[in-house]
Amino acid sequence: MAVTDYRGIADAVAADIAAGVLHPGERLPPQRDFAYARGIAVSTASRVYAELARRGLVLGEVGRGTYIRSDLGAAEPIQAEPPPSALDLQRTMSRLPEQEALLAETLAGLGRHAVEAALTLYGPAGTPQARATAARFLARRGFAPDPGGILFTGNGRQGLAAALAALAPPGERIGCEPLTYPVIKGIAARLGIALVPLAVDREGVRPEAVLQAHRAAPLRGLYLQPTLQNPLGLTMGPQRRAEIAALLAETGLVAVEDAVYGFLRDADPIAALAPEHAILVDSLSKRVMPGLTIGMIVSPLRWVDRLAASVRQGGWSAQGLALAAGTRWMGDGSADRLALAKRRDAAERQALARERLAGLTVTGDDAAYHLWLELPETWRAEAYAAAALRRGIALIPAAAFAVSPGHAPNAVRLALATPSRDDLARALDTLRHLALAGEDWARDGLAGDDQMVE
Repeated sequence: MAVTDYRGIADAVAADIAAGVLHPGERLPPQRDFAYARGIAVSTASRVYAELARRGLVLGEVGRGTYIRSDLGAAEPIQAEPPPSALDLQRTMSRLPEQEALLAETLAGLGRHAVEAALTLYGPAGTPQARATAARFLARRGFAPDPGGILFTGNGRQGLAAALAALAPPGERIGCEPLTYPVIKGIAARLGIALVPLAVDREGVRPEAVLQAHRAAPLRGLYLQPTLQNPLGLTMGPQRRAEIAALLAETGLVAVEDAVYGFLRDADPIAALAPEHAILVDSLSKRVMPGLTIGMIVSPLRWVDRLAASVRQGGWSAQGLALAAGTRWMGDGSADRLALAKRRDAAERQALARERLAGLTVTGDDAAYHLWLELPETWRAEAYAAAALRRGIALIPAAAFAVSPGHAPNAVRLALATPSRDDLARALDTLRHLALAGEDWARDGLAGDDQMVE
C-alpha cells in the first residue's frame, strides 16, 4: 500500500476522534484486528498508529494497547503548571516555615548593594567573587571545582539548555535515560537534537547500553541525572559512577550532569571523576527559592568559551540582583542550612507517602521529594491522572517522561514537596482510594462527588 494510503487512514481516524465517534480514553483495537477490519496489511496498520501518535492523538502503553488521549482539549498534553485550584503534586518546589525569614534577612543584608546589582549587567562568568563562592559551595569531599570553569545562568533549565546547545549541533544524538526530565525533551526538540533512550537498571544508565547506542550510530554526548533521577528516583553508586566516568574517557563523550537534586544526598558527582568529560549543571531553585535564583555550570576549562558563547547567544545570563543574592546565600551558609532542613523534610514526606500509599507499588529513593507510583491493572495512567485532577489533585503520568512515544509504563510521578503535610496526607489517601477502586468505578460515578477523600 502506498505511503499516502496510511496517512489517509490516519486522517479518517483523526476525523472520527474530532467528531466524537471515538472518545477520549477509548482503546483502539489491536493493530492486527485494525488491519483486518480495514483490509490493509499489519505493517500499514502499524504506520497508521505511529502517525496518530506523532500527531498527539493517541498514546500507547506497553502491554495494554493504544488509547485515544484523555487530554485532547488541553493546550498541551501535560500542563506546564498545575491549575490554580488544584493541589500541586507536579512540582518539587518546597517552602519551609523558616525559609521566608531566613531569606528576608539575607536580602535585607544586601542593602544598597542590591540596587547596584539590579542596575548591573553581568556576563556568563558573573564576578570573580561569585565564581569563587560558587566553587566553594559546590565542592564535595572528592570534588573541588576550578572557579575559572564556573558560569552562571538565570536558572538550572537555562544551564541545561546552554550545555546541550554547546555540546550537540542540530541533528546530533544525545543519550539519556528512557524516562527523563520532561523539560529536556522540549529543549532537545527546539535544538533539533535527537534523544536516544538508554537501558537502565536500579542504579541508572548501564555502561554497556551507552556503548551499544554509540556503536549503532555515534552519540555526541549524554544527559544524566546520577542522583535522585527524575522521575524514578534512581541514584548511582560509587562503582557505577566510576564506570560511567571511565566510559566517558574511553569514548571521548561528554556528559551533561544534572545535579539539581544532589543537595538531598551525599555523593561526589561524575564530574569529580571525569573533570574533562562532564559538564555539571546545578541551581539554587530547589535549595533556596525558584523566584530569585541562579543556575551554575561547572565546565571543563577547554569548554568554557564555547559554553559562555552558548549562554550569551541564548540570552541566559544570570540577572544582577539574583547573582548578588545567590552569592550571599551560598557564602553566608543560608543555602546550606536550608538544604539540611529540606533533607529532613523530604525524608519525612517520603515516609508519610509510603505509609498512606500502603498496598500500592511505589519506587524511588527515601531522600527524594518525588516518588513513582505503579498503577494497578485496573487503571491507565492517563485516565488516573484525569480522575485525580477531577478530585483536585494535579500529578504527572508516565508518558510526560518517556523519550520514546508509546513506551511509557503504567505509572505516575508524585511530587511531595509543595503541599502542607495535612493537605499532602489527604491527597495521598484520595490517590490510594482511587487506585484501589479502579478506573471502571471512577468512570461509572461510584465515587460519589469529585472531592478529595477526608
